[in-house]
Formats: sequence, C-alpha cells, structure tokens
Amino acid sequence: MASDSNMDREMILADFQACTGIDNIAEAITLLELNNWDLVAAINGVIPQENGILPSSFLKEASQTGPYGPHSQSEATAPVPSAPPSSESASASSSSSPPSSSSPAFCPVQPSRHILERQSRMLSFRVEYRQRSTEVVLEDASTVGDIKSILETELQVPVSKMQLKGWKSGDVSDSTVLRSLHLPKNNSLYVLTPDIAPSASTSQSSAQQGLSNQNYLLVISHREAQRDYSLNFPASKTIQEVKRNISDLTNIPVRHQQWDGWPASASDDSMTLASSGISYPCHHLTVCRRSSPALTVDQTDECTDVHMVSDSEGDDFEDAPEFGVDESEVFGMGSASCQKSPMMPENSENEGDALLHFTAEFSRRYGDCHPVFYIGSLEAASQEAFYGKARDRKLLAIYLHNDESVLGNVFCSQMMCADSIVSYLSQNFITWAWDVTKEANKARLLTMCTRHFGSVVAQTIRTYKTDQFPLLLIVMGKRTSNEVLNVIQGNTTVDELMMRLMGAMEIFTAQQQEDIKDEDEREAREMVKREQDEAYRLSLEADRKKREAQEREEAEQVRQERIRKEQEEEREAIRLSLEQALPPEPKEEGGEPVSKLRIRTPSGEFLERRFLGSCKLQVLFDFIASKGYPSDEFKLLTTFPRRNITQIDPAWSLVEAKLFPQETLFLEAKE
Repeated sequence: MASDSNMDREMILADFQACTGIDNIAEAITLLELNNWDLVAAINGVIPQENGILPSSFLKEASQTGPYGPHSQSEATAPVPSAPPSSESASASSSSSPPSSSSPAFCPVQPSRHILERQSRMLSFRVEYRQRSTEVVLEDASTVGDIKSILETELQVPVSKMQLKGWKSGDVSDSTVLRSLHLPKNNSLYVLTPDIAPSASTSQSSAQQGLSNQNYLLVISHREAQRDYSLNFPASKTIQEVKRNISDLTNIPVRHQQWDGWPASASDDSMTLASSGISYPCHHLTVCRRSSPALTVDQTDECTDVHMVSDSEGDDFEDAPEFGVDESEVFGMGSASCQKSPMMPENSENEGDALLHFTAEFSRRYGDCHPVFYIGSLEAASQEAFYGKARDRKLLAIYLHNDESVLGNVFCSQMMCADSIVSYLSQNFITWAWDVTKEANKARLLTMCTRHFGSVVAQTIRTYKTDQFPLLLIVMGKRTSNEVLNVIQGNTTVDELMMRLMGAMEIFTAQQQEDIKDEDEREAREMVKREQDEAYRLSLEADRKKREAQEREEAEQVRQERIRKEQEEEREAIRLSLEQALPPEPKEEGGEPVSKLRIRTPSGEFLERRFLGSCKLQVLFDFIASKGYPSDEFKLLTTFPRRNITQIDPAWSLVEAKLFPQETLFLEAKE
C-alpha cells in the first residue's frame, strides 16, 4: 500500500511540474502539500486562470503524458520524500546539472505557451539597509538582479558587494525570476554588505560614536545543534549580554561557552559591540559547549589558572557581581522573574490596567521599538480586528509571554523588537498581549480564550510547556467563528517569523477579498432597496400632496359657491325689497305730468316705465336696481348729449334732471 501511495504521489508531482514548469522539486512538493496533494487545487494556486479553474482537457492531457509520456512503472520518477528537503538540499537540487537520459531523476518538459503567459503582477519590496528604508516596486517578471540594480542607485552600494536577504525560500541568485518565488504583493527584505569595511582613517572613538545608534547582525553557528542564529544587537550591547542571550537560546551556560570568531581586540566582556572591533554590519561567530573533564585534586591549581584565562569565562563566573549579574543567572538556573519586576500584576481587576503595566514593563526591558499592544480586553481587541467593515478588518496577533521560559528574552529582543516585524505587525495586525507567568493570569487567559475562540484554542495553549513559550497566536475572524491560523513558538528566527506572518496574511487577504465582495453586494442590494423605499415614499408623499391640493380646491369651490349663493340671495332680497318699495306706475291720462323713460340694458333689452315728473332720481335708480342693475355696479347714461345720470344728486326730480317728458337711456357697467 505504501508503495502504491508513493507511486501516486510521484505521478502527481510529475504532472504538477509538467503543468507549472517548476523545476525545484522541494518547492513543488511544498506547494502540493499545502493543497493536500490535490493536483487541480495546486495548479490553480500557481497558475490562476481567467475563471479560476484549469481546463479539464489540459489536466487530462497532462495526466496522460507527464514529463516522460504515458506513465509506467518502468519510467517511474525518483521516490518522493515524505517531507520537503531543507533549503540547502533544495538549493543543491536546483543548481545541480541535469541528469542523463537513463537516470531516473526528473526531467520536466517546457509547458505550453498559454500556461506560461500569466498576467503580470506588481510586487512591492520594502528594503532596509542600516538606518535607511527604500521602497522598490516592479513586475513579477523581473529578476532579483533588477532589484539590486535599483538598490545600487538608491543606496550607492555596488551590486557585487550587496547581499539581499529575507527571501522566504532561502538565498536566491541574481537571475532568479520573481514570479518563480510565488511572492505576495508586499514583501520585506534587508541588505547586508559584509565586504564593505569601515574606513581605516576613522578613529576608534569616532567610529564608536557613529555606530552607537546602529545594529549589528551576528550570525552565530551552534556546532552541536548544527543550527545558525541570525540575531540583531544594538551597538551599545556588551559582549557579556550577547553571551547571556546565547545562553538562553542554546541552554549553554556562559561559563561553558567556547567561542570562535571574536577579534583579538575583544579582550573584555564588558566592551560594547561598537568598540569590540567586530565587522559591521554583519559578523560571523561560532559557539559550542566546552568540554569539562573531571579534574583531580592535584590539578586544581592548574585548572584555576586555565579557568582564569579561558575566553573570558572566568569573568562571567568569578567577576559576575562586578557587572551586576546574579550567580543564578550566570549558571542559567535563575528565572527572569527573580531579577525583573513581573510583566503583569497578578489578579488585576481591569484588563486595560494590566496591559498598560505590561507595555510599560516591556518597554523598560527591551526598548520603545516594539509592536503597539492593544490596551483593552480581548473581546474589545477582537471587535476592533474582526467586526468592522471588511476593508478595515485585520488579523489578531495574541502574544503570550512567560518569564520562566529561557526563550523569552531572546524572542522579545530579537523578534518582537525587530524593525521589520514591528512594522509588519503594526500595518496588518491588532496585537494583544498577556503574561501567563502567574497561574492566576494563565487561568484568566484560558477562560477568555474559551469564551471568544472555543475550548480547542484554550486546550491548545494549555498543552504548551513553559520552555516552548513565548507564543504568538495568529487569529482570523470568520463569519461563524474565529479561527487560529498559526501558533508560532519562541524557538524561531526573524526570517521564519516574517515568513509565517506573511503566510497568514495571504490566507487572510483571500478571505478578506471574499468578504469585501459579499459586503459590496449586500450594500448594493440595500442601496437598491433604500432607493426603492425612497421612491415609494416620495410617490406616497406626492399622492398625499395632490390629494390635499384637490381637497383644498374642492373646499374652496364649495366656499365660493356658498358665498356666491349668499350674495345672490342677498341681492335678490334687496331687489325684492326695492321692487316692493317702488311707487305704482302712473297712468298716461293722469292729471300730473308723466315722464316716459326707455332704458337699454347691456344685453340689448329695453326697460320701459312711466314716472311722475316730480319723482326723484332715487326712484329711477331703485327701479333699475330692482331689475338687477344696482347703481354701485352700473351707471345710467343719456345718449345725446352724453350725461352720467348716476352722478346727479338722487334728490333731483326727473324734470330737474331734464328727463321729461321722455328720454332714452342706456346702462353701462362700471369699470
């Protein structure tokens, strides 16, 4: 069964290399393992298609052919290792010469042009050199050498003397194409120039003063563990402090350390790195445990002499009080809590106050260059990181400190205070910290984690031992529950820490893009609904105003009609009263003189009536008003000569007004 499984993975690896053109076996295996050996998912992760899915016809063709044609057991590739090889082996594999045709090694074919023609991406690099920071932006089709060419102009450092570090895949050559490294959009690198020595004409005092604000990169090789540590130290650090940090990191007490690489001028462990004469900015050292054979009583004096002159060990042990070092610390047996005030008070009622104390103590121990710790409860930090708008969300980094761990001092000073780590955490994370040295504080943390992240996270923290601390938990908020993406232990390096932070950021960015898309779609739907509701509201408002206007118009018509009727009734009443008050029409044969008047109305009709010659003009006006033509609205005129009778005194008689014995008049409406 194991043989069949290996054979399947060999075929998947061959197909993957044929489809993607990745020659590095270690890199191909790593990408496949990240996708649980799912060929389609791994290829889509490396070669994104227009619709996100690789054509099935191409996969079928690749699975049938592979790099050697149809697969067969006789043409099987080399066995696939169960884990990716180290960076050294991967580099050796990629730089070795191609095997012969009879060799069973991999010989990938060139992929089709439509596979290689990927869409270009713009990559951003933040490159640090000494106290300078430079931004470089270029396409992923460029090479590492192109970055160095740009930096040569910016930093005034020749390419031949420049080492570009910080690649997550280890050291790369100048001809390496950036696309083959599968880098994220934003990257952090740093430049080393070990071949550029300080000027010989500069005096030691001025050199020390000039480098007092610089950092030294000490590459320390631990022989027994066969491991290299790249540690940044301020120039003001002493050799003694470096040895103590290495004691915490390697568990080799200072008095048992044997060093190679210190210059002859570094004769006193109390000297600072700036005055010790080591090369700047990078210096290589080697450390191992000194063998200590059993000594006889007769050898005591000789041993004492040797001990006094051996690589400054005697200073570490016998003269420790002179440098303010406790004996227990020299032997590596004393905890940091014996020498330092606690990071966090025990049984603090307020989490914000506890974190203020933690931040102040962290700054006192390791300096002000550290991540900005969120001051507040874990719930508030989660709300800040996870529950804002999708574009504003961040990852949550939970730093757990334990003063009883030997790795705490090195991790804080070398990792958490590194400029690149501090900058990356500040830009992309909400960093929350807690001290679990005291059992009461640890129990309180486990309770908070259970409440916010579930019992699995609390159980995970509980399983870590003291010497595995500090821990850095990377938590991502999801729709239903929060997920712990990574747990980073204290025994790591700056490059490893940065690579794992960037890996978590890639996962978070993919999830964030989906959340942003969903949020935009939801907001678009809500916007359409709000617009529809607003349009409906405006329509109802318009209908209401129209209905109210119509009701007002109808009410006004009713009121006007009522007023008109009242006026008509009033006029009719006045007319009737005037008509009843008129004297009777005299007869023509009467004894008194009679005036016969003929009045033409505006409608063309004629009113005829006889009046006594002595009758007043008012009687004539009342007669005309009784016919519907009141004198305040109409004027009574003679034809020739034209006279306005309504302007004559109503007390005059018809004779006085010269309307006797007969006259033709006409009515005209007043303006």
